[in-house]
Amino acid sequence: MTAAQSRALCELMPQFGIPAKTKLLDMPELFGRDAARWIEIGFGNGDNLLALARQQPDMDFLGIEVHRPGVGRLLNALSTEGLTNIRVACDDAFDFLRDRVPNTSVNRVQLLFSDPWPKKRHHKRRIVQPQFVSHIARILVSGGIFQLATDWAPYAEHILAVLDVDENFTNLSKTNTFIPRPAERPQTRFEKRGGKLGHDVYDLMFKRN
Repeated sequence: MTAAQSRALCELMPQFGIPAKTKLLDMPELFGRDAARWIEIGFGNGDNLLALARQQPDMDFLGIEVHRPGVGRLLNALSTEGLTNIRVACDDAFDFLRDRVPNTSVNRVQLLFSDPWPKKRHHKRRIVQPQFVSHIARILVSGGIFQLATDWAPYAEHILAVLDVDENFTNLSKTNTFIPRPAERPQTRFEKRGGKLGHDVYDLMFKRN
């Protein structure tokens, strides 16, 4: 962690961050308005979240990331650019969704290039599991979107297998598999790295019934 990132965690979290509490968030109070809401889980260094917030100033964004240097980097960018439609949680995503996010309070959830845990003995650590998906379904409004991407083919098949049997979601792919890369999705650092390694990218999009 750089000195600037460490300083941002101390000085800017009170402005842009979400305090560690157990009570449910009041979303309009959190953002100071009542607008459509987008959650990005595991935002990494924050580039994707920043790009989205710039493109869509009428939407509010909540980023969840456990890696503190990435959180510090995003906080510094928010302060520099003066963006007001992003709030940041430095927390475990599963716990945060379970304990802090109210029912039907979010319009879109995005999970891009989460750890595929490729070794079989580690598959249970993958974030996309039935219990996690049930929390996504709970917080999304009817018609809300769950958007995912990965550059690891076996993980893409795992995601499909988990979501295809969840009656709360409908796959928006015409082939009931993957979708073309959405034009509005910025290319992430992990995607660029995967491309250099020759990995294909698998985009998925599901609608909350």
